[in-house]
Amino acid sequence: MTTASITKTISQTNAYSHKKQQRTGFYLSLFATLLAAVVVGLGAYTRLVHAGLGCPDWPGCYGLLTVPETAQEIAMAETLYPNAPVEVDKGWAEMVHRYVAGSLLLLVLVIAIQAFRNRKEPGQPLKLPLFILGLIIVQAAFGMWTVTLKLWPQVVTAHLLGGFATFSLLFLLTLRLSRLKWMKLPASDQKDRLRGLAVAGLLVVILQITLGGWTSSNYAALACPDFPMCQGQWLPAADFADGLNISQSIGPNYLGGKMDSEARTAIHLLHRLGALVTTVLLLILFMQVLRYGNAQSSNGGNSLRILATLMLLALLAQVTLGISNILGSLPLSVAVAHNLGGAVLLLTLVALNFRLNMSEGFSEVQS
Repeated sequence: MTTASITKTISQTNAYSHKKQQRTGFYLSLFATLLAAVVVGLGAYTRLVHAGLGCPDWPGCYGLLTVPETAQEIAMAETLYPNAPVEVDKGWAEMVHRYVAGSLLLLVLVIAIQAFRNRKEPGQPLKLPLFILGLIIVQAAFGMWTVTLKLWPQVVTAHLLGGFATFSLLFLLTLRLSRLKWMKLPASDQKDRLRGLAVAGLLVVILQITLGGWTSSNYAALACPDFPMCQGQWLPAADFADGLNISQSIGPNYLGGKMDSEARTAIHLLHRLGALVTTVLLLILFMQVLRYGNAQSSNGGNSLRILATLMLLALLAQVTLGISNILGSLPLSVAVAHNLGGAVLLLTLVALNFRLNMSEGFSEVQS
């Protein structure tokens, strides 16, 4: 075998090894993204069934690794925590959420280690997986504070936002590792304006998710039991100063909420207003993306039209679920779906911004 043949064989072997590592990283990040969706759904379920304090301690449950179920375990648990009677169903809701979140942490640790090992390979992100790992560790701390600070709304809202951030960043990592066959969009003033509008859409969706978290953590979802009016009025009595008060004291048990009716009404109205602003802005974004995508139909516009359509469908589903929550008095399945719908809408904005900001050129698969 000649030297040239040996060199070619080594080069082919290295290329195969690199592609294999890329595929492994992609599948790990894809699985982590799906697992993060489960964590978000379980978190919503736990909050909605009022199981956030199903275990009064952390990371165990009444001093155990599992929920106390036998008579002896329950007696011991209630001796240790006399102010927190054991509710097995709520305890399991909380612990399953912790188990799955812990599994996600371990999986992201594996992803971060692999990214560090492959950091010299072309196209291998390193900062992003390390940041996600750090974020999940912070999320674990917020999970602990959620319990130890007895559902303090500020911590609960921050914990929810951290979960959404983890989900969206894992999705972004998956996109970066996927090596999608998309064509680089040509630079233009129209593209720059569209990128700015897409960023604005992303920020507005994040703000609306924050309002949703504040609504949920203060138990304001049913403050307006009718739609489109609220309490039979277009402008009911509402205390916006108290509703936006983020200096609530630490100490009391916030299960069920501590704000009065007018403060909760204010929060609910703000969430509705946010939904209206979000809808209008995303509809404008949808029309602008379609216009730009049609103009670039032979130059990378197909993927933009697909992403814009997915964003519109997610938006319509989210609006429908939000109205159904009001009219149905917050049915559990719909409320959980509304939380997941917000996460999916966020992902469509992440994907759209990723597509508009791609710095590498790929050949687009024509539909």
